[in-house]
Amino acid sequence: VNGLMTLGFAGARQRTDLCNESLMLEKLPACGKSFEEMMKKVDSKKWCNLTEFIMYYDNFTQCTEREANNASCFWPNPLAEGFITGIHKQFFSNCTSEKVHWEDPPDEILITLILIPVMLTCAMITLVVWCSKRSDIL
Repeated sequence: VNGLMTLGFAGARQRTDLCNESLMLEKLPACGKSFEEMMKKVDSKKWCNLTEFIMYYDNFTQCTEREANNASCFWPNPLAEGFITGIHKQFFSNCTSEKVHWEDPPDEILITLILIPVMLTCAMITLVVWCSKRSDIL
């Protein structure tokens, strides 16, 4: 019973802790600095390829989460998200997805692709009608 009460009181105390935003904002730059040092190991031309630095980014994410939790703040929160967005702008602002420009095929190919199913449909309809009129033979 004492153990359950202790857990209950600890949970109640934890819920009443207020987020120390100033402490969190004081500690988050250390995460950014560490990430920046790790990213120096990666060629800047490869910054858009997540597989090149996924471990560094994971460490950065865990660091920001840990510092937010140490300051009794939930994660993510608007302040942490703002900090993370700043890091993204610093390192990944040139990473844009290339949009595929779709074009129609040449007219000869397009006409062929349209006419083949139309002709097959007409042929199948003709075959069905012809077979239904000749049901006495089948």
